[in-house]
Amino acid sequence: MRAPPGTRADYIHFRAHTTRWSDNDVYGHLNNVVHYKLFDTTVNEWLIRNGLLDTKNSSAIGLVAETGCRYHGELSYPQGVVAGMKVTKLGTSSVRYEIALFADESDIAAAEGFFVHVYVDARTRKPCPIPEATRAALQGLVKEAS
Repeated sequence: MRAPPGTRADYIHFRAHTTRWSDNDVYGHLNNVVHYKLFDTTVNEWLIRNGLLDTKNSSAIGLVAETGCRYHGELSYPQGVVAGMKVTKLGTSSVRYEIALFADESDIAAAEGFFVHVYVDARTRKPCPIPEATRAALQGLVKEAS
């Protein structure tokens, strides 16, 4: 049996997004690729705002190794979207983010996804430990998977 959609209470960090006319597909709702863009933007914006990612100078970077999404309801332009984010696994060199997309003020997720960052040396692209400052900040987003 499929688990019910998550709620805002299941997440820790939130970021509002605006949708665009071009985000809708021919069926009148956000194309699935837009969900993944919102997931990616939510995580990377958090890393950048917290001084944990400098796309030109960071010695270690997180590369996406795995993604997934479950769709519970439609989102469409011109709706606002709020993304909720949490970390459910923090390993030596990888982190699993879970992100939910909520329509405007809805408490029920319209979509829930995840992606795994594997940290690599920015120059060699070989796996490396998550930098200590990043690990410490990510600890504040840890919430056990429900």
